[in-house]
Amino acid sequence: MLEESPGTKIDTVLSKLGKALEKGDIDAVVNLFQADCYWRDLVTFTWNLRTLEGRDQIRDMLTHQLAAIAPSGFRQDEKEVASEDDGVTQGWFEFETGAARGYGHIRLKNGLIWTLLTTMSELKGHEEPKGPMRPKGVQHGHDRARTTWSEKRAQEAAELGYKTQPDVVIIGGGQGGIALGARLRQLGVPTIIIEKNDRPGDSWRKRYKSLCLHDPVWYDHLPYIPFPENWPIFSPKDKIGDWLEMYTKVMELNYWNSTTCKSASYDETTKEWTVVVNRNGEDVVLKPRQLVLATGMSGKANIPVFKGQDVFKGEQQHSSQHPGPDAYKGKKVVVIGSNNSAHDICAALWEAGADVTMVQRSSTHIVRSDSLMEVTLGGLYSEQAVAAGITTRKADLIFASIPYRILPEFQIPLYETMKERDADFYAALEKAGFMHDWGVDGSGLFMKYLRRGSGYYIDVGACDLVIDGSIKLKSGTDVDQLTETGVRLQDGTELPADLVVYATGYGSMNGWAADLISRDVADKVGKCWGLGSDTPKDPGPWEGELRNMWKPTQQEALWFHGGNLHQSRHYSLYLALQLKARQAGLETPVYGLQERHHLS
Repeated sequence: MLEESPGTKIDTVLSKLGKALEKGDIDAVVNLFQADCYWRDLVTFTWNLRTLEGRDQIRDMLTHQLAAIAPSGFRQDEKEVASEDDGVTQGWFEFETGAARGYGHIRLKNGLIWTLLTTMSELKGHEEPKGPMRPKGVQHGHDRARTTWSEKRAQEAAELGYKTQPDVVIIGGGQGGIALGARLRQLGVPTIIIEKNDRPGDSWRKRYKSLCLHDPVWYDHLPYIPFPENWPIFSPKDKIGDWLEMYTKVMELNYWNSTTCKSASYDETTKEWTVVVNRNGEDVVLKPRQLVLATGMSGKANIPVFKGQDVFKGEQQHSSQHPGPDAYKGKKVVVIGSNNSAHDICAALWEAGADVTMVQRSSTHIVRSDSLMEVTLGGLYSEQAVAAGITTRKADLIFASIPYRILPEFQIPLYETMKERDADFYAALEKAGFMHDWGVDGSGLFMKYLRRGSGYYIDVGACDLVIDGSIKLKSGTDVDQLTETGVRLQDGTELPADLVVYATGYGSMNGWAADLISRDVADKVGKCWGLGSDTPKDPGPWEGELRNMWKPTQQEALWFHGGNLHQSRHYSLYLALQLKARQAGLETPVYGLQERHHLS
């Protein structure tokens, strides 16, 4: 008997799955999954971002959702070839629900479903005007009352927020707010982006001068407009700033720069927000139905409190306030911290001729940029991946198809490879006294990023300066206090300083909600980011998805959007579709609204 092809295996299971779902036969659906199984749903079935682990959770979701969702039309994507490797068969499929069209990925073991990804692609009747639906852009014929495109844009800009109200207000005009604003624009959702800086991109321009993206260009595209083919692999901050400014204009976003948000409150009766902003010295009251905080996944700057900060005669800055090294040639600088910003700032200060000391208070995970590119990202985000037909969308979906519970299993072997490949580098780093780790379970950088958003550095050269002593290192001790002339450590070491930089990270994003709305609302929503992995700085219980990100929260009509450029691009689609559905008045029965377990 001939062995079935991978495509035939996928077809067989998808046919059974589709028929069982259409019939409402939940038992038949559940029996298609193996005992150790995962169903990750991005909006289509749950109107949420949820990962269901095991048959019982899948059964519970379908019991609550199946009748309302009305899925149908499960069919393998003919443009993609199913594959089989090491006993796992995988393929791509399309499907529909009553409200939307979806796309998914499936993995089989022994003929049963191991992992299933279902994602919403578009809402029926609310498709983006692209491809065959592309707008004409001009009205042919004769019309004495004709208005030009620029006149229409000027009128919209003058009236939105004054004569007419936006449906969505986005607080924060960095890459997250801009990407989401572009998605909403294409979906016809009136949106205003509020940004305190003078120009789009200033959130990058105003950081320290050596800042650049440590992620490669293939990982960083924005929606609709990818970077050109000659764009550098690692983008300098000012180049990114200019790109964001261009993008904001070309994508016709209603972007209120030089505007600060003073307060926001939600009326449970009218189901609308009252958002007070100051624009051009004048208070403006906005009345959106939905409010999005896109103020960065890292939240508010975390500035530690040490005895003596009030008596220190030099300068003190958080890393987010550090202007760069130019004013500190010949000066003594102490940088508290040992993650990305700390290394970047220390290296730039050394290049400028400063005498710089890094204080490492706890262990840090280091991965060399070249190794990260080749070993972990190369298969999905690289020139080779593009040549192999891995589009940005496909790469995003492949990555999204791996449930967070088992993602460490996929990551650990990659970091074992890097550990061997760069053994001499790590030996030299540890010989210099640097405390290094691979994450609590050896799963490396991306799991640390998901769990806590900190604790790592992608090395682009600063580590060589630590190894050879050009950047002085004090590790394994904390700050005792600041004196008039420097920093005293708990081990008794005195570090003279003209400048102290606190590269000490950021708090939870709900800290912004406390400032803009109220502490009660911030506490109602709870901690943002993290998976509930019960690892350092990511307390349990297990969530299975990032807390409060891109999905409904315990505060009605309040959303959080952020992350790196990859996440801002990929998850902005699912957040935009959720917002569009509400604007259009569609039924959005949310399954598994996240509970609050931690305040921040």
